[in-house]
Amino acid sequence: MLLNVQKIEKSFEKNTPVVKGVSFSVQENEIFALLGPSGCGKTTTLRMISGFERVDSGSVELAGETLSSGKTHIAPQKRGIGFVFQDYALFPHMTALDNVAFGLTSLPRYKRSVFAEEVLCRTGMGDHKDKSPAELSGGQQQRVALARAIAPEPKLVLLDEPFSNLDAMLRDSTRKEVRAILKKAGMSAVLVTHDQEEALSFADRIAVMNDGKIEQIGTPEEVYYQPKTRFVAQFLGRTNLFEAVVNDEGCIHTNLGCLRLNCKASGQVTCSIRPEHLTIERPNGALNGCSKGIIIGREFKGHDITYHVECNGERYIVHTDNRVLFEPDDEVVVKPLEPAVVLENA
Repeated sequence: MLLNVQKIEKSFEKNTPVVKGVSFSVQENEIFALLGPSGCGKTTTLRMISGFERVDSGSVELAGETLSSGKTHIAPQKRGIGFVFQDYALFPHMTALDNVAFGLTSLPRYKRSVFAEEVLCRTGMGDHKDKSPAELSGGQQQRVALARAIAPEPKLVLLDEPFSNLDAMLRDSTRKEVRAILKKAGMSAVLVTHDQEEALSFADRIAVMNDGKIEQIGTPEEVYYQPKTRFVAQFLGRTNLFEAVVNDEGCIHTNLGCLRLNCKASGQVTCSIRPEHLTIERPNGALNGCSKGIIIGREFKGHDITYHVECNGERYIVHTDNRVLFEPDDEVVVKPLEPAVVLENA
């Protein structure tokens, strides 16, 4: 374990808690994401790890050393942590090379430029070493900021919404490049983001935050396909929610027929099933307990199609590939392809 965060808390004005007992760990060479909506406490958590904010209680340990606790607060510059800010925070009057060399205070002056150039080359910016930030694109500035963060060879790199200032196409390509750079360097990182796609594609594990607390930690596949709470199910993407009583067969009766569950349950439950785990068909033959529905909306997206279907006053979202072709007002039957996921604390 490289980073160990245990029950950290932080309050600001009027003693309103912003971070409430957050705990998680990060392993060597792991990219970990804190994902959640604006105001959920994820950036404050990152700032407590970096040392820019003091913890009110709890502890932060890095490689076995206590950085923050009730009695301890190591200064940010002494933590061995690199930080990539949302606005990159490059010095406008310095070249890319000088920006990277600036933090290499542990090296003799005559070695700093040489090493800084090596790091710029690793991030694909070697040919732009003599340019100022104003002469670089957003993606290039982002890579210089990353080079500056990793040049001192920190134990951990913190990334605060680092791709939010880039347009969609550049954001996707830059994210892939940054992930590859971190993995090649063997560095661990903590990413803060509100972008679900970014977290799912960039991180090895994700902590989903809501109202100052972590609701679930897991791999991208786990938090997306096996959400534990209603918030996680809805925040990670579109989903269909069902509330029903489990019958003697361990299923719930719905407009889609008797819906299987992903685990044993009893009594009243709330369940989630992703739109891609449903399909639609024409109502031919026996319906087997399914109710007929009407397509009330259709979103063509090229590689797939999203349908909105109304059955007995309830609405469902269905993602299909582009070969499943229906039109608004078509009569259909919605059928599940996978069991529904039972939510906790719903």
